Amino acid sequence: MKKIEAIIRKSKFSAVKKALHEKGINFFSYWDVTGLGNEKQGSVYRGVSYSTSDIQRRYLSIVVDDAFEQSTIDAILDAGRTGEVGDGKIFVSDINEAYRIRTGDKGKETLN
Repeated sequence: MKKIEAIIRKSKFSAVKKALHEKGINFFSYWDVTGLGNEKQGSVYRGVSYSTSDIQRRYLSIVVDDAFEQSTIDAILDAGRTGEVGDGKIFVSDINEAYRIRTGDKGKETLN
């Protein structure tokens, strides 16, 4: 099993979610995060431009069977890309074991 964590633009979340559903990835967690990066967002208030280093993003955490690893990554890459600085990052790590709390089941069966 793999844990895929992605930090994406909030504006691309709907497209990424749809792409994941199309690949059969129907369960994942997400939340809004604020971070620092190479992208510099700015805002204009009363005609004055202000620069801010805080960048709003959406963080996705997805655990998949090894067979779904590449298709999950491809879905995020394709749907989340704008080609501009600040598109985000994807991190992949191994999951040693998973348990379903309700039944005590363990292993990849817990992902269904």
